[in-house]
Amino acid sequence: MAVDPASGSAREAQPEALRTITRRLVRRPQPPWLHAEVARRMAERLPLVKLSPKTVIDWWSVNGASRALLHQAYPKASLVRVEEEPAVARGQGPATAAPRWWQPRRWLAGMPEPTTPDDVAAGGADLLWANMMLHWVGDPLAHFRQWHAALAVDGFLMFSTLGPGSLAGLRAVYARQGWPPPHAPFIDMHDLGDMLVQAGFADPVMDQESLVLTWPDADALLQELRSLGGNADPRRPRGLRTPRWRSRLCQALEALRGADGRLRLEFELVYGHAFRGAPRPRVGERTSVALDEMRAMVRAGRRGAGAR
Repeated sequence: MAVDPASGSAREAQPEALRTITRRLVRRPQPPWLHAEVARRMAERLPLVKLSPKTVIDWWSVNGASRALLHQAYPKASLVRVEEEPAVARGQGPATAAPRWWQPRRWLAGMPEPTTPDDVAAGGADLLWANMMLHWVGDPLAHFRQWHAALAVDGFLMFSTLGPGSLAGLRAVYARQGWPPPHAPFIDMHDLGDMLVQAGFADPVMDQESLVLTWPDADALLQELRSLGGNADPRRPRGLRTPRWRSRLCQALEALRGADGRLRLEFELVYGHAFRGAPRPRVGERTSVALDEMRAMVRAGRRGAGAR
């Protein structure tokens, strides 16, 4: 989906549907397998970042499947959990309520108490990590601005999300049946890069890779897709679908069966990285600079002089 970052809200998605999907995802006993796999792949990039963070923000921690990876990479860092869903952040959601012993979420009991996005301290984090959550927000640019404010000068942002190459086969199945799209559009990585710049980040780097998942039958495919989210497209049907419609869907999904006899769907995984640079005041006949910004510029200048 091509967007104009200057337009503000950048997604064609129904806000209430996004909130409903988010609430359902946090009720799951464990994060989706795909989230854990993407977290592992993103963590492989951490050694490339010459950074020893004292404070790490794990945004949407409950579904990011990243806690162990971040602790392994930065065992001495303070980990701040941020949850989009207020009930989870207040410790009232199912993810933090006495889960059964075999559920992986029970290990959240040993984690720091979560906080909400509005309660995140400004400029207090050296690394902000957000795994597989950006495609469930209505306005990525607003989140980039939140993340920029949460990072200290020279702080680093790492995030992952789904790109428009995801679920192309599923969209084709729906189109052939004359049905509305099966999901809200995903945003192209180049547009996300433009938004990072508009939000104030420096040196953004965007890249992507494709991952193909396969299933033995339509029931397994649909179960996995439901674990990953839902349909927030404004054109989606408003009512419940019938068993007859589901049977027709399962039959239509047979078109995804590959030469190995398994149903196949491709996911485009998008990775973003950027720094929060020192603030640069606009120069005019008369320029005002906040005291905190002036201090940040002085510190950045000293670090730059030392590096030379």
